[in-house]
Amino acid sequence: MNTQHAFNLFLYIHSPINENMRKISLLILSATILMQLQAQKPLPAATMNTTEPTPAGVAVTTTRNSVMVGGKKIDYTAYTGYLTLQNDTGKSIAKMFFTYYKKDGGDVAKRPLTFTFNGGPGSSSVWLHMGGLGPKRVLLKEDGTASGPPYRYVNNEYTWLEKSDLVFIDPVSTGYSRPAPGENPKQFHGYQEDISSMGAFVRDFLSRYERWGSPKYLAGESYGTTRAAGLSKYLQDYHRIYLNGIFLISSVLNFGTNDYYVGNDLPRALYIPSYTAAAWYHKKLAPALQADLKKALKESEEFALGAYATALLKGGWLSESEKEAIAEKMSYYTGLSKEYILQSNLRVEENRFYKELRRKDGLSIGRLDARFTGRDIDDVAESNSFDPSFANIDGPFTATMNDYFQKELNFKEEKPYNIFGNVYPWNYNNVQNKFLNVAESLRDAMSKNPALKVYVGFGYYDFATPYFTAKYDIEHMFLRPEQRKNVRSYFYEAGHMYYIHQPSLVQFKKDVDEFFDFSSAN
Repeated sequence: MNTQHAFNLFLYIHSPINENMRKISLLILSATILMQLQAQKPLPAATMNTTEPTPAGVAVTTTRNSVMVGGKKIDYTAYTGYLTLQNDTGKSIAKMFFTYYKKDGGDVAKRPLTFTFNGGPGSSSVWLHMGGLGPKRVLLKEDGTASGPPYRYVNNEYTWLEKSDLVFIDPVSTGYSRPAPGENPKQFHGYQEDISSMGAFVRDFLSRYERWGSPKYLAGESYGTTRAAGLSKYLQDYHRIYLNGIFLISSVLNFGTNDYYVGNDLPRALYIPSYTAAAWYHKKLAPALQADLKKALKESEEFALGAYATALLKGGWLSESEKEAIAEKMSYYTGLSKEYILQSNLRVEENRFYKELRRKDGLSIGRLDARFTGRDIDDVAESNSFDPSFANIDGPFTATMNDYFQKELNFKEEKPYNIFGNVYPWNYNNVQNKFLNVAESLRDAMSKNPALKVYVGFGYYDFATPYFTAKYDIEHMFLRPEQRKNVRSYFYEAGHMYYIHQPSLVQFKKDVDEFFDFSSAN
């Protein structure tokens, strides 16, 4: 307050006017002074930071910003910090880190709320957060290739904020989430343990931010789809939380269709169409197949489920002439030589495929995204020494996530943000001597909640969760006709993180908007 303001205030307080007039005058003058001071030092919208104390005393940083989507400005508030998990006795057992984006204005009871997470297990939510869903995204080239460091992020005109508020969750031991001092981290590292802690987070978050009345969604990627499917049943059965929709982004529901083991030939058949897709992209197929990707994949799928699956089922009963015929056909659909396929006993494991497809070119292809290639120390190894598609995104996403937290969300921590946390060994005791299959949990949830809708997204060049294994899993849920119509499938000409590919990101946004409209029309 300047000297003139102080003198004027002194005169008003001590002037010989009646008491009521003095109070009114004082209020008017105080308001005038406050407005003048605010005009002198305005706060930029992106840096209006406050702290919100949690019940456990941990601060949540609050910032306000805006993003343009489809030519329209969306103002939003971001809450960044921790939610403390407690056991049944009220003892704190973990701090779970989250970022919550809420569109300003409107009725939150009508506004969808989407809880999002990635997979691993052991991954933070960085990929969905900075890749396609949040209000900022990593700046990549149109095909998803990263430029050299230092890396930048930009406003994300394809953010989901147009349709839904968003909560990005880092499971315990990932991101900034940690067990409480003295607590054993193993109590969070397993399928059931993870479902329990994530379910508790969802329940507590809905109460803390008064969102019980909102339409509710889950969005998971990779193992995050395993988590989402498991949560769909757990939230209903244990917390009576019924969902409107689930987004399965690069899905794995049944590990029996995805994991290679001697004696488990099912994944070998289901991977064949992905081999075809990768070979098509790298122009290693015959001209008849190179002409049309979707036509080539349809033929490959028929071969995989038909002649090839039968040959695998026969095992030692397969005659030499049958083996020769299958190897020749398999060569046609994979771009590998017939001799190599025969040497592999008709069973070419994915790790070998990454190296073999472009061995003559001195290149290996990516696991997360087969479009990417890399060079190893030599060209004779059985498998590649690193995944070039992961190396492409590792640095950019790590750097920009940390930069974004500090500069725009005003959240600073001395401990590191774990892009990948140490959560191994991951406990699968609930499925000893069998494969984890959460497709049944999802089917159960859909049976009990007929309004539940499911988005399933597939990247053709994804080897982490191959598209045909995910299709197989959905078709083997044996959904009733009225349930099956609630599942919608979407395909993209990219890999595991298909949103890093600009054309796929554009299509992804359109598909997501469509799905939100579809799932809200009950």
